[in-house]
Amino acid sequence: MLKRTPFHDFHISAGAKMVDFAGWEMPLMYRSIVDEHLHTRTSGSIFDVSHMGRLQISGPDAERFLQQVFTRNVELMKPGQCRYGLICQEQGGILDDVILSRDKKNWLMVVNASNREKIVRHFHTVRHQQGLDFDLSDNTESTAMIALQGPKVIERISGHLEEVANLKRYEFASGSFMMLVKYTVSRTGYTGEDGVEIILSSKMAPMVMKALAGKFDRPDTTLKPAGLGARDTLRLEAGMPLYGHELSEQIDPISAGLEWAISWDKSFIGSDALNQIRQQGPTQKLVGLELEGKRIARQFTVVKTPSGEGRVTSGTFSPTLQKSIAMAYVPQVDAKPGTIVSLDLKGQTIPARIVPLPFYKRNPSA
Repeated sequence: MLKRTPFHDFHISAGAKMVDFAGWEMPLMYRSIVDEHLHTRTSGSIFDVSHMGRLQISGPDAERFLQQVFTRNVELMKPGQCRYGLICQEQGGILDDVILSRDKKNWLMVVNASNREKIVRHFHTVRHQQGLDFDLSDNTESTAMIALQGPKVIERISGHLEEVANLKRYEFASGSFMMLVKYTVSRTGYTGEDGVEIILSSKMAPMVMKALAGKFDRPDTTLKPAGLGARDTLRLEAGMPLYGHELSEQIDPISAGLEWAISWDKSFIGSDALNQIRQQGPTQKLVGLELEGKRIARQFTVVKTPSGEGRVTSGTFSPTLQKSIAMAYVPQVDAKPGTIVSLDLKGQTIPARIVPLPFYKRNPSA
């Protein structure tokens, strides 16, 4: 039986089309993917992301443990800071990409829904092997999480959540809503827009959703609900990787263009292998593609390059740019922007050009 988030009744009442995603019944869309996508880019959207794992780590050896499993240097993190980083295996492959937040006493790690159980097992194994003393709590099903994304979000919700106005990117704060609901809010997201992600008690979540969403069926409503479909097209335009597509245990962070998310001044699980890849250079590289015409390149589509072949990882027709775009791994020697490649789309050869990622960047002043 599929798990349901605390917002399930809201999704049904709002007319969402529900789908199975990583064992959770989640909204694919409410109106249309394109409409929800464009509303996020121009105003703001509310996404239920309660399916994502929320792990709390605390205890004497918590920091020492995180230094071992997380690619960023956690010693440099201050309370109230968040960091994007990776969990790797010994060979350098990516077990998951996560966001880690440091509180005064605890650490919070948000992991992908499809990887939650795998990561928990991995952490227990590391703790046992190294004899570390820390507590690991999986709070996924006792809490809820929503993402509010878009250029008008911060102004819209600052009146409800006063901590938001002073938050910088990749910072978080705790507060209470209407003196009743305790929450943690971080200025992070997965759309390429400004916005926040809020974690709160699952019992109080429906009330908060009702207050934030308001009467979203009005044409001039600032915030409207959006589903997984728009979340995917938005992150693709922003060049953000998705686990199971751009990231996997067979892919290393350097090939994925995530070398910036690695602290090379420390040792961690997988660091020896990654240092070797770094010195030798990766054999493949993640690139952006702009296709001729409107046909969409799906995952696993073959990309023929001047010296070999690659594979598409994600593709869509960009609602913002009005172009067919894709991300793909191609041989490192062919990864230069401007290189012309071709894709086989069900027997038809479609030309494409390699372009820098991301495809879309928001206006910082918006």
